[in-house]
Amino acid sequence: MSHIQIKNLKKSYIDQRRIARGEEKSFKNQDIVVLNDINLEFQDGEMVCILGPSGCGKSTMLRMIAGFEKPTSGHVLINGEVVSQPRADSIFVFQHSGLLPWMTVWENVELGVRHLEDTEKKHKIIQDYINMVELGNFENHYPHQLSGGMLRRAELARALAVNPDTLIMDEPFSGLDFLTHMKMREEVVNMHEFIKKTTLVVTHDIDDALIMGDRVIVMSGRPSQVKLERKLSFGRPRDLGSHPELRELRDEIFFMLGVSYAV
Repeated sequence: MSHIQIKNLKKSYIDQRRIARGEEKSFKNQDIVVLNDINLEFQDGEMVCILGPSGCGKSTMLRMIAGFEKPTSGHVLINGEVVSQPRADSIFVFQHSGLLPWMTVWENVELGVRHLEDTEKKHKIIQDYINMVELGNFENHYPHQLSGGMLRRAELARALAVNPDTLIMDEPFSGLDFLTHMKMREEVVNMHEFIKKTTLVVTHDIDDALIMGDRVIVMSGRPSQVKLERKLSFGRPRDLGSHPELRELRDEIFFMLGVSYAV
């Protein structure tokens, strides 16, 4: 299980600015607040989609949940324990491909289960997850031989093979063409329905968030705070055209993000 709590989270960076004073130049340290007093809770097994303007700190928050960065103040707890470093039970799928280019699809997926001593069991897990993401005929292909959508599916297979309690995804569909994007979105929803892992997804696509999420969170601009948090009690598959409440929420989120109307 993976129950995540974010309490009074703040993240700031020191920006050193150069100031000209006649012939001399001096430096002034300025504290730039990215995240300010964030309080959130993610329940075991739910998929939460996080929206917000570029640069508001969405990805920074994910990295702190994953243990890659430390907060300036406040803390993140997973199952009651403060996160101070990366955890083996949390897997991060980065925005850009993290596959090792000198390894095949099989070898990349094997990384997550290389500790297993039972070879037969290990090979079954690898093949099961490769088949789950529909790469059954591409086990021996290298990343440069795969399309963008196939690369993303291979990354998902590698992440899921670890059997993590928490799956953290930062813009998982970025750079994909429209049809591949739709297919990947469907696959992620189906996999979540099957494995029921706590899944956090940062996205800029409002439709993705409304179609995928059990809950949607909208962040404000910097210094970022939680602007909206809404539970989505709609069955799947979802069709925005069939739910007036979803269409209204879509318009509301567009307005929150600075667009006066949804297209």
